[in-house]
Amino acid sequence: MISLDPASTAPLVTQLVEAFSERIRSGSVAPGARLPSVRKLAVQCGVSTLTVSNAYNRLVADGLLEARRASGYFVSARILDRKAVVPRRKPVQISVDSGWLLQRVYEEDTFAIKAGCGWLPDSHLFADGIKQALSALARRPDRLVSRYGHPLGYAPLRRAIQLLLAQRNIDCDPDQILLTHGASQALDLTMRTFLQPGDVAFVDDPGYCNLYPSLHAMGVTIVGVERTLQGPSVAALQALAERHKPKLFFTNTNFHNPTGTSCSPATAYQILRIAERHDFQIVEDDIYASFVEETAPSIASLDQLGRVIHISSFSKTISPSLRVGYLACSPENARRLLHMKMAASLTSSEISESIVHSILTEGQYRLHIARLREKLAAEQKIVADALLSVGLSLFHRPANGLFLWAGFGGDPDTAGLAQRAAAKGIMLAPGHLFRADQEPTPWLRFNVAHANAPALFRFLDTERPAPA
Repeated sequence: MISLDPASTAPLVTQLVEAFSERIRSGSVAPGARLPSVRKLAVQCGVSTLTVSNAYNRLVADGLLEARRASGYFVSARILDRKAVVPRRKPVQISVDSGWLLQRVYEEDTFAIKAGCGWLPDSHLFADGIKQALSALARRPDRLVSRYGHPLGYAPLRRAIQLLLAQRNIDCDPDQILLTHGASQALDLTMRTFLQPGDVAFVDDPGYCNLYPSLHAMGVTIVGVERTLQGPSVAALQALAERHKPKLFFTNTNFHNPTGTSCSPATAYQILRIAERHDFQIVEDDIYASFVEETAPSIASLDQLGRVIHISSFSKTISPSLRVGYLACSPENARRLLHMKMAASLTSSEISESIVHSILTEGQYRLHIARLREKLAAEQKIVADALLSVGLSLFHRPANGLFLWAGFGGDPDTAGLAQRAAAKGIMLAPGHLFRADQEPTPWLRFNVAHANAPALFRFLDTERPAPA
């Protein structure tokens, strides 16, 4: 007989689940044993049949019970004890390559300090806004949360994005906006729509490392364009365009990943002129524009999406778990990209898009963005000062944004430095991972929202090169 305590703060369902879990895991109830029927157990425990049914369903989901049609509930023959001690892993030599950066940084228990990662910590995200939006979504008619979405994406959100873009001096119709599973899918759709094996694509050097595996897999030749304090080097872009005849140029406009630099209006204008002269399209990855206090400069605002495909997302301001991004482009490009999206994934998630729309229109989003900017500006100062104090040099000192590009100079063995840091539970992002040719570089990327950690600075101080 299971005794429940109605006065306990633990819900009755939870009490039932824990009682059965303990008995099953301890062996008091043997594998294969049949449990009382829902009705019988409800009478025995003095609870509703719904309470028992919910408890049984949770035990099935935990793998402790099996539900057999017209027979009832039985203890599973194979019990996976989630509390079992995990064997200690044998030490392995860490190989700091692009695969390591793509995979290991997402494993929550791998590093205590993720100084080189590319996202915001939970404390910076808009969790309250998501909870409120989910509550509102639960009150909507079932058909609005259970159907396929519109091929272009949730129409109210596209109209809200149209207003956001207008504030950045980018004018377009909602049908020129395509919602995607994050900015990553927007980039992928662009690659697969406009590139063929053997084509040439330009990227920032250093630049967004997640682009490179996809481009390589497509058989595309990647050429890096040197990044300067004002954005991509105009001289390098002109010379390379004459030599290689690219199809696309992928570039990060504001608070560039990884250097933290922003493209100046003059540089943006020159990039567009070179693209027109050599007939290639610009893929403007502008996911950090919200961190800019004033209206952020963009290449898209100069040609109004004539040859610019403008990409952004809400992962860096609301939450990466929603996976809602978008691209804005010319009507002709929108038609081609929509065809590729439908072929790849039919539609995107209308539930996630509805949540983002609710957050944008509820009224607190602008306040959240203002607070986020304040946090990042303060963290930029603290981390920059700390890195300088332990002997690193800064490529650029931005006023806001996520990233700092810093290094000791001289010896470019940042991969070895990252290996030594990983052994101490610190994740660093060595600079060669952000280069298309993977050539060694003395620079590393630091995420200021994760790098404000005394243990990190103590480690870096021990790695400081001896004076010449």
